[in-house]
Amino acid sequence: MAIAPTVRLEPHLARHWAADVAACRTSLRHNSRTFHTASLLLPRRVREPATVLYGFCRLADDAVDEPLAPRDAVDRLRERLDRVYAGTPITVPSDRALAAVVAMYGVPRALPDFLIDGLAWDVEGRQYDTLAELQAYAARVAGAVGAMMSLLMETRAPQALARACDLGVAMQLSNIARDVGEDAGNGRLYLPRDWLREAGIDPAAWLAKPQPDPRVDAVVLRLLAEADRLYAQASAGVGCLPLDCRPGINAARLLYAGIGHAVRRAGGDGVRHRARVPGWRKAALMVRAGLQLWPSDVALQAPSLPANQPLLDAVAASAMPQRPGRAEFVIDLFERLARDERAARRWRGQGLVRGELE
Repeated sequence: MAIAPTVRLEPHLARHWAADVAACRTSLRHNSRTFHTASLLLPRRVREPATVLYGFCRLADDAVDEPLAPRDAVDRLRERLDRVYAGTPITVPSDRALAAVVAMYGVPRALPDFLIDGLAWDVEGRQYDTLAELQAYAARVAGAVGAMMSLLMETRAPQALARACDLGVAMQLSNIARDVGEDAGNGRLYLPRDWLREAGIDPAAWLAKPQPDPRVDAVVLRLLAEADRLYAQASAGVGCLPLDCRPGINAARLLYAGIGHAVRRAGGDGVRHRARVPGWRKAALMVRAGLQLWPSDVALQAPSLPANQPLLDAVAASAMPQRPGRAEFVIDLFERLARDERAARRWRGQGLVRGELE
């Protein structure tokens, strides 16, 4: 059962909240088992909006993967986002619930726009020669999600946001390392092409005929080392979060890092098979997630990745949502009670109250 939103929403959004969250939860359960597992450790007040956020991200990603007119799909996503921020979303659960979430948590429009920019880069077939260029892509498709998750946990301090964005980028690098073979089969290459050239690989020739190659494996391992550096920095940010949120974010950090560790155990070979984290290892990582609640803050002051800085700037320039105070809550409660009493009197007058139906 979904909890009621903590700020006032337009009636058409509040009315559908529970059903919309349930629909997003179904999508999460079927399409991202790793994220779903981690989300189980989040407190319910965060898990529900996080599920909604994922529902929209999943829908957006699937939309641009459609083989027909992907550029049109990007344009339609921007139009849908226009309606979300206008408070008039189209009548589908992901959009309607997202409109509620951005209102509740003051999510600046620049953050989901950044995400859609990254999806547009996929549609354009953009190439990434350097690590910095790849980080710019990862900041869009995953760092933006890290920033939005931080807002859902009502954490806006710049250092905490920087570490949340680090975590998003690290998770994306782990996914890239795992999916090298799958992406190549779809004509995509996310490994830094300069790194491949340094290793003696012609990126275009390899992409035309992807084959297992120890030199490619070495590049994958190099990318995982960068992901691990960011995971280490991200761990410092966990201590900035509300205590009840730390196990869930630890779980996401450890589970996605575990994907990279599985690739590393395979020697970096992401072509012959797709690495998976076995269930017993996931269980062990979930236990660790619940224990590491006071991490070292040594890396907390590390500079933000340049690719993530626009995300931090967008949050800094945005206003925090107004939460109802105690007095406002009491006034709102009495107003609702008065409305209910007026409605009950109307129903009695029409003989519609239970016990008066004969």
